[in-house]
Amino acid sequence: MASAEIQTVVDMLRANPMLTGDVLEMRAGMNAATAGAPPPEGATIQVVDAGGAPAEWTDADGVSGDAAIVYLHGGGYTMGSLDSHRNLVAGLSRAAGIRALSVDYGLAPENPFPRAVEDAVHAVQYVHAEGIAPNRIIVAGDSAGGGLTAATLVALRDRGIALPAAGVLISPWLDLTQSGATMKSHAAADPMVSDQLLGQCAAAYLDGRDAKTALASPLFADLSGLPPLLIHVGTAEVLLDDARRFDRAARKAGVDSTLEEWGEMIHVWHTFAAMLPEGQQAIDRIGAFAKERLGSVDPQRHPR
Repeated sequence: MASAEIQTVVDMLRANPMLTGDVLEMRAGMNAATAGAPPPEGATIQVVDAGGAPAEWTDADGVSGDAAIVYLHGGGYTMGSLDSHRNLVAGLSRAAGIRALSVDYGLAPENPFPRAVEDAVHAVQYVHAEGIAPNRIIVAGDSAGGGLTAATLVALRDRGIALPAAGVLISPWLDLTQSGATMKSHAAADPMVSDQLLGQCAAAYLDGRDAKTALASPLFADLSGLPPLLIHVGTAEVLLDDARRFDRAARKAGVDSTLEEWGEMIHVWHTFAAMLPEGQQAIDRIGAFAKERLGSVDPQRHPR
């Protein structure tokens, strides 16, 4: 059974809906709500240019510098920022014991598909150039960033670029056709994401392209040869079926995919870790997965 705190989070979200209006209005609202957030305690932030995209290295106290998470934030490809995900990224850095690079990829409608994919691929290559070997990298992301994580892995494979050790998909949006069964069946249970919201974001991102384009909707991609995956999704999400279908497709393609469904959890519940026990538990689980896939880290190699 889920903790009592989940109802508090749901009530808070329903009382203060942020995701209303057109995509630019929603972006402005999210930016205003997150711009003043204090920096994470016990973490160092360094602003960099990651192959053309603004980015931040986040190093929780005492982490090793010989491995890294490349993090791709959510926001429907139209919103979200370094500010909005800074605490989550710091939590993942701490849990995994390694540094994390948060990427501020180009947003639609100003930067439609495939800009986000290009920025993500270049960010991974930037980490390579920083001296971190491909097999010491985890690519991770939430919501649209979870879909972008899958697309980035496919793009790296198709371009002959060395693949990372693993990918982590948190509440991923993987099908821009919005054809999943839970898009309708879970509409009343999901306080954050709706078919209407995703439709707006998909239209802005696709800019007239086919929603089944593989790098836009990785559910329809050839997934063979991808590295091990961990997929987190809550059972109260409209995107639950995206995660289930992608996991089945990945395993059918021979990928080592692990789907974890968290009972009664909502979209990207990890972001509520400060008030929701399951949020911190999920972050810790991702940290454990990263350690399993990376093996030992060098505690003597500190971030630059």
